[in-house]
Amino acid sequence: MLNKLDDVLIRYEDIQAELSSPDVVNDQNRFRKLMKEQNDLAPLVEAYKEYKSCNQTVEDSLLMLEEESDEELRELAKEELNTAKARIEELEKQLKILLLPKDPNDDKDIVVEIRAGAGGDEAALFAAELFRMYTHYVESKHWKIEVVNADETGIGGMKEIEFMVKGQGAYSVMKYESGVHRVQRVPETESGGRIHTSTASVAVMPEAEEVDIHIDEKDIRIDVMRASGNGGQCVNTTDSAVRLTHYPTGIVIYSQTEKSQIQNKDKAFALLRAKLYDMECQKAHDAEADARRSQIGTGDRSEKIRTYNFPQGRVTDHRIGLTLYKLDKIMDGDIQEIIDACIVADQNAKLAKMNEE
Repeated sequence: MLNKLDDVLIRYEDIQAELSSPDVVNDQNRFRKLMKEQNDLAPLVEAYKEYKSCNQTVEDSLLMLEEESDEELRELAKEELNTAKARIEELEKQLKILLLPKDPNDDKDIVVEIRAGAGGDEAALFAAELFRMYTHYVESKHWKIEVVNADETGIGGMKEIEFMVKGQGAYSVMKYESGVHRVQRVPETESGGRIHTSTASVAVMPEAEEVDIHIDEKDIRIDVMRASGNGGQCVNTTDSAVRLTHYPTGIVIYSQTEKSQIQNKDKAFALLRAKLYDMECQKAHDAEADARRSQIGTGDRSEKIRTYNFPQGRVTDHRIGLTLYKLDKIMDGDIQEIIDACIVADQNAKLAKMNEE
């Protein structure tokens, strides 16, 4: 590990030297690339420098204990020694986590798709509540959300909704939401007071650039039409809605939330690229079954990941065995505690696998 860290430190110093070069400053693409690499390495470099400093403190304290006879100075040396040793243990774990291979998609914006599952109208209502939950969470992160398409029911539910989230590291956080979400409660339409179980599926996909996925024009059919459902004066009176059909996969994308046909087309292609890119990622995960099983949040889309039990005010994440009794807050977007727990579980699983190897 120390050899890797020394290499990282050398690379970091090389980057700093390059960034001060006039040739690099004048090349904006090169400059941005180096700045990103520097920012990515900075937490690791800072932790390693502190780790080295703590080790030096240990050596100095031990030397003082050997040579010093003054009892007050010896006590001070013992205190510094114990503090440095404790900090070294913390830093060793932190450094191992920072050295874990980073998901190349972590910094990307995302496309999220929520679909009502089993449960009819109740499932559609739950899908709408999940969208509201994520909207509040995204707003709390000061990220931006853009709806691509929504298929709403007459009672306030959603059969499906697709939206984009733009924000630094959105995928690194939201990827843990992929899977089947289950709700247990008494529907408003249930006169007998029986608890019903309904589901909605959530798919979180990294937004793909054109360089990530090439779409051949001959594989696409583009249809334009008037938008349907709720809309403003222009939305429902002009041919602004766009439908893309991708022949090789059968994927159909519908975008109607913008007034401009061009904007809807851009959103539709962004969603199509994300879906195609996600399919490629899923194939790669299937080819590496062991690696896929060792990660939280990148597993089977049909996996039941969480249950929202309204009678008991309880939310349980089945992947990590976490149960919280603050359902109202969670449904209002307070999901950070669950996400943080998933991140820790994911890191621990990867560390365990790394130690086995």
